[in-house]
Amino acid sequence: MKKLFLLSLIVLMSIPVMKAQNKIEDIPLAEPQRTGGMPLYDALNQRATHREFSDAMLDVAHLSNLLWAANGINREDGKRTAPSARNCQEIDIYVYTAKGVYLYVPEKNMLKAVVAGDYRSECAIQPFAVQCPVILVFVANYDKMKGMDQDAKEFYGATDGGYVSQNVYLYCAAENLNTVVLGSIHRDKIQKLLGFNGKAILGQPVGYTK
Repeated sequence: MKKLFLLSLIVLMSIPVMKAQNKIEDIPLAEPQRTGGMPLYDALNQRATHREFSDAMLDVAHLSNLLWAANGINREDGKRTAPSARNCQEIDIYVYTAKGVYLYVPEKNMLKAVVAGDYRSECAIQPFAVQCPVILVFVANYDKMKGMDQDAKEFYGATDGGYVSQNVYLYCAAENLNTVVLGSIHRDKIQKLLGFNGKAILGQPVGYTK
């Protein structure tokens, strides 16, 4: 009985430590590269889908450039690299990794910590995608789409999400990274975990070549 009590005490004392280990912090990103790189026609010629990825995590420079290319700020007035209906800028990019899920904040050039833990299997359906070190999820945030009815939110959210996905494809082509867009994702699980008012449009794993 005494041994059982001591064992229970040890387990209870270990819980705060386990939670602390699972905590994730915001990640400041490097200043993105805005000039140079592969010529546009070459990037279009190289654009392709790949379903094999290295296990290596993207470095901060690649991650920063990737997210800026996807939907970062490219003008002093705050407009983006991807267009959006009425300039709603409603597409939020969530970044799933083995450590946790982060929200890309273009205005601060950072990844905001959202939830700790590996939720890639609750995001992607395909086994190959679950193993990718980075999965981008493009969410149409309906709170940003003022004055639109539900049909317009769904239509423009899907359209604008497609623009962001193509930006990712072109960046990956230019940087010799592998990527594939996913229409089949766990939308209900993603929304339940992240708690947004809107719809998860697409997922897109990105990683180094094997």
